[in-house]
Amino acid sequence: MSEVVNVAELFGKNVFNETVMRERLPKSVFKKLKKTIEDGAVLDASIADVVSHAMKDWAIERGATHYTHWFQPLTGITAEKHDSFISAPTPEGKVIMEFSGKELVKGEPDASSFPSGGLRATFEARGYTAWDCTSPAFLREDAIGVTLCIPTAFCSYTGEALDKKTPLLRSMEAVDEQALRILRLFGNTSSKRVTPSVGAEQEYFLVDHEKYLQRKDLIYAGRTLFGAMPPKGQELEDHYFGSIRERIAAYMKEVNEELWKLGVPAKTQHNEVAPAQHELAPIYEQANVAVDHNQLVMETLKKVAGRHGLNCLLHEKPFAGVNGSGKHNNWSLTTDDGINLLNPGETPHENIQFLLVLSCILKAVDRHADLLRESAADVGNDHRLGANEAPPAIISIFIGEQLEDVVDQLCSTGEATRSKAGGTLKTGVRTLPDLFKDATDRNRTSPFAFTGNKFEFRMVGSSDSISSPNVVLNTIAAEAFKESADVLEKAADFDTAVHDMIKEQLAAHRRIIFNGNGYSQAWVDEAERRGLPNLKSMVEAIPALTTDASVKMFEEFKVFTKAELESRVEIEYEAYSKAINIEARAMIDMAGKQIIPAAVKYASLLADSLGKVKAACPAADTSVQEELLIEVSAYLSDMKVALAALSDADAKCTAIEGNKERAKAFRDEVVPVMAALRDPADKLEMIVDKEFWPMPSYGDLIFEV
Repeated sequence: MSEVVNVAELFGKNVFNETVMRERLPKSVFKKLKKTIEDGAVLDASIADVVSHAMKDWAIERGATHYTHWFQPLTGITAEKHDSFISAPTPEGKVIMEFSGKELVKGEPDASSFPSGGLRATFEARGYTAWDCTSPAFLREDAIGVTLCIPTAFCSYTGEALDKKTPLLRSMEAVDEQALRILRLFGNTSSKRVTPSVGAEQEYFLVDHEKYLQRKDLIYAGRTLFGAMPPKGQELEDHYFGSIRERIAAYMKEVNEELWKLGVPAKTQHNEVAPAQHELAPIYEQANVAVDHNQLVMETLKKVAGRHGLNCLLHEKPFAGVNGSGKHNNWSLTTDDGINLLNPGETPHENIQFLLVLSCILKAVDRHADLLRESAADVGNDHRLGANEAPPAIISIFIGEQLEDVVDQLCSTGEATRSKAGGTLKTGVRTLPDLFKDATDRNRTSPFAFTGNKFEFRMVGSSDSISSPNVVLNTIAAEAFKESADVLEKAADFDTAVHDMIKEQLAAHRRIIFNGNGYSQAWVDEAERRGLPNLKSMVEAIPALTTDASVKMFEEFKVFTKAELESRVEIEYEAYSKAINIEARAMIDMAGKQIIPAAVKYASLLADSLGKVKAACPAADTSVQEELLIEVSAYLSDMKVALAALSDADAKCTAIEGNKERAKAFRDEVVPVMAALRDPADKLEMIVDKEFWPMPSYGDLIFEV
């Protein structure tokens, strides 16, 4: 029987949270720091030494020997440099444990080896990390010991953002300022801040560690580059929400405990659709804290897996033929006094403030659909989007029957006089209670779905940082709010002006609303008729970052400069090429050193067996052996041709100058040849004796965990 866990005592145990600060900081210092955290006030530099001293004492009491500025460079993962608390030894040979306010507020990691997209030359090494006091410091316990981790932003010597955190914080300030203007128009003078709230559902796969080590493709690329489907996949849908196996349950228990200690509100866990696939979902938090916590979730999933003889795969498509993994980004806007701007209430048609906010978001998403699509673009997602397991690459908004009916009324008659009610769902069983029925169903095929009091952006990939999607959502919403406020603040008759504005914006951007089946070809055709972009690959999506509309918006709200956007374009093109190049080289290695030799060995055995049978019994029917030998030999020939073609294409594309041109070449020339090499290899796997096959099969990986 497992040890009983007291979640209330465990939660936040390793976090320098408000409770700890209240206990350890002087009252005046605590008030100043809390004001910065809650009101977005400028950090008072005079309190830094006091806070750092209290933070150091707390950390050392908990066993910490080092501290680190924990930041999120443009690699998409986290980075850190550890410094111990010890100062120079005293004449007596002792050391003093010190941690100054300066060390808390500012760090200086080497910035030369992080992606900068041309913002910095290689020899220009200086970069700075700056304390994000709105995301609490925490202690991480692992093999290295206990480390005090301080969430920070990361910028270059010349001030450009080199990370995922800085633009996010900028975008949060932008949407806060503009959303408050909307609230003031409706007479709200009590709310002081509007904060984006985010909850990121995390999907992942678990495979046995020993089997993982036998797959070079998993080691190098994070996904299987070869692999035939087993007799059973996910057809029976028996894994989804199924009983969690003991080994996985033990893993999930430890993941939860580790996350709870770090203050991550992990709430939901279950088996996902594909075999060996699972999901973890947290409670909503302030956007930058949610981004930090999602990074901790991914790190913890991987770290704890090793303790259980498992490997956690976060790739969007680790196995062909079964569902891949996403990360649903649930986004809403909430005031400091608890008002959710996306809550329609019982009668949405009468909630004018909500209808204005809704019309602004429809406008924002329609206008910047390409940018929102780009925010979820990564190499792995190219295998997942539009594949009947994830939303299509076409951005549309599901608002449900109730809101669509309100929109129809406003657009057709200019007035909305009713809202569809949910009613009661009768189960037909006397002992079961009647259930309240929501006014609308849900739509899992929609990339951007309204789900009651939030929007769920379902397109984000499982391995991605959720920073970029939220930067885009915050900024495009800020732009739409600003444009509305600019007009309405000058209106002589506010009631008439806001009514007309809602109707006009809904009518102008109604094309983005789609409540139907996003997987159907009919929707692809309809979306094209509506003029909605269909950016099928990462390479196609990247240019959205630097369109005139994107640059104008980001610069207006001081979220990105044009140079920062151009740098990210270069980084993403380069990342795409590097990822495909690694996959191609892994395939070349596996095909040449493992699969072809194994198939040749099996073919030789067939030939020897065939010769022996003919010698022993010339009249025997050997047609089966002969056909099998011919089939294996044909697939080997196909592999040899495709392997040579892939080697040539990879070498050619690697030599191309220019990140954009190289990325396009890898997509158009290397990716198709990779598929051509995989096809005969997967067919050989279905023929060659398992004893000869050089790596675990799909069945071994996803059913034997």
